[in-house]
Amino acid sequence: MVIQIDRSLDEPAYEQAARQIRDAIATGALKPHELLPGVRGLASDLGVNLNTIARAYRLLEEQGFVQIRDRSGV
Repeated sequence: MVIQIDRSLDEPAYEQAARQIRDAIATGALKPHELLPGVRGLASDLGVNLNTIARAYRLLEEQGFVQIRDRSGV
């Protein structure tokens, strides 16, 4: 799964990340029980603050797309 942040969009980076993860789930590119990248690693790869990715993950959890397990991953 490849996530890209387009800074030219009006859509906030956390929403872009969450949307791309939702799309990966919907298309089957992301399988049930498959772990998402860690917050720090993904934030570093995308060049964004780790709070941006944490917010995207929390949004996805609120929407019922993922489950966050402390110290075990998303």
